[in-house]
Amino acid sequence: MTPIRYGIIGSGMMGQEHIRNIALLDGARVTAVSDPDAGMRAQAQALAGDGTAAYADHRALLEAGACDAYVLAAPNDLHLELMRDLLATDAAILCEKPLATTATDARALMEAARGRRAPVWVAMEYRYMPPVERLRAALADGVAGTPRMVSIREHRFPFLSKVGDWNRFNARTGGTMVEKCCHFFDLMRLLLNSDPVRVYASGGADVNHRDERYDGRTPDIVDNAFVTVDFANGTRAMLELCMFAEGSHWQEVVSVTGERARLDACVPGPARFSPDGQERHSEFVISDRATKRETREVVEVDERILRAGDHHGSTYYQHARFRDLVRSGAGAPEVSLADGYWSVLVGEAAERSIRAHRVIDLREAAAAASAA
Repeated sequence: MTPIRYGIIGSGMMGQEHIRNIALLDGARVTAVSDPDAGMRAQAQALAGDGTAAYADHRALLEAGACDAYVLAAPNDLHLELMRDLLATDAAILCEKPLATTATDARALMEAARGRRAPVWVAMEYRYMPPVERLRAALADGVAGTPRMVSIREHRFPFLSKVGDWNRFNARTGGTMVEKCCHFFDLMRLLLNSDPVRVYASGGADVNHRDERYDGRTPDIVDNAFVTVDFANGTRAMLELCMFAEGSHWQEVVSVTGERARLDACVPGPARFSPDGQERHSEFVISDRATKRETREVVEVDERILRAGDHHGSTYYQHARFRDLVRSGAGAPEVSLADGYWSVLVGEAAERSIRAHRVIDLREAAAAASAA
């Protein structure tokens, strides 16, 4: 089979993770990269290998017309305009989360893509972490019963340094609840099979980046929060985020509880941030209500896949599904623009709730985004 040719737009840390994972796939190769930063562009070109074209401007990459699919991994605040250019092509698109920095912009992209034949997939890697997929399979099999509550805890390291320090400010990221936590709001909606209706959040910028200054400005991104989300079907979810919790045994724990059991997907952090630099396997846990017993299952992942990124293999598994969709030329993306919109809507509401100290009605927020 002729390999699918990928173009990477945004060649920084996440763009390079995409390159490493595409390299592990059969029937796929990166043929072009673009980034205005010469250093990132050169790194990505070398990583992709001989014959990879490199462009300072994404428009030159698009004009070359030599790619079957594009991966957008540029800073969040650039997504709106870059996606508009990408939507004008007839190629498949995988857009990194968040889809946009505001729900208004995310809705605008949904409208711009209306009637488009080639697929647009929003990258929500956490869906494809192997222990989370194991939890989803057990949930579908009825092991937990009817899911009533979702609890997600992420205790991790601070935001990493990026080119131009773009991830230090709400204006460029959409805020931590959009930039980082859209993954989790997407998972909540997926696991509970319902749309959210209201959000209450409490958080602050209390520990990280307090001694940093950029043109005299102090970073304003939240580094810890509790977020509760109510859903239309009467279920509820909670997120506990702490970004100054290095050394936690599990970086993420995703729990779903029904009348029969609680299911836990337990995920370690990236090996490069662990004390010994070694990869660890994740676990899937069932706490059975009837037997009052807990069963633990190690979820093994190929170490080559674990080494290819910081998301416990999920980038690879997502790309495998995306490649299959592009190859087939039929079917819908597993993560749609609507999914991307909902995750931004909840994240934006959580940011507002933190600042205003009040509950945000998502129906009102959605109406405002639609009317803007």
